Amino acid sequence: MNKNIHIFKDIATHNSDVDVSLATSKKKTRKLRGHVSHGHGRIGKHRKHPGGRGNAGGEHHHRINMDKYHPGYFGKLGMRNYHLRRNKEFCPVLNLDKLWTLVSEQSRLKYANATDGKVPVINIVKAGYYKLLGKGKLPKQPVIVKAKFFSKTAEKKIKEVGGACVLSA
Repeated sequence: MNKNIHIFKDIATHNSDVDVSLATSKKKTRKLRGHVSHGHGRIGKHRKHPGGRGNAGGEHHHRINMDKYHPGYFGKLGMRNYHLRRNKEFCPVLNLDKLWTLVSEQSRLKYANATDGKVPVINIVKAGYYKLLGKGKLPKQPVIVKAKFFSKTAEKKIKEVGGACVLSA
């Protein structure tokens, strides 16, 4: 017990941890005691957005930050291609073996049993596809297919089962 008290006395008398670089009486916070708003005015009360909101001032008063952490954010470089068509290669495809998935099984059976020669019309463009490819087999049932593009093998297989290929815009 006595040993512990002796250690606390040593800590209390040892003052090497205290920073004495600036006297308290010289600090601005001390000087402003009694001056109600500490130099920030009475209306705004040191609130709101002194530097602007969000990313404001990137080319002006926040320029150092933008140049350092976001180089090349401002300005233009090179020329704009006015006639660039970004989606000219867009051509979703469907294979022949998936063609009948666009039609319900009931309507397929209805046309299969039809004796008056009616044939189902499948518009793959309405389903979101542009081109019909020839992978897979078709059931021996005639069908009219509307598409923007057909591959040669798809066209050949559709005509083999007695169907027709119709190009649609």
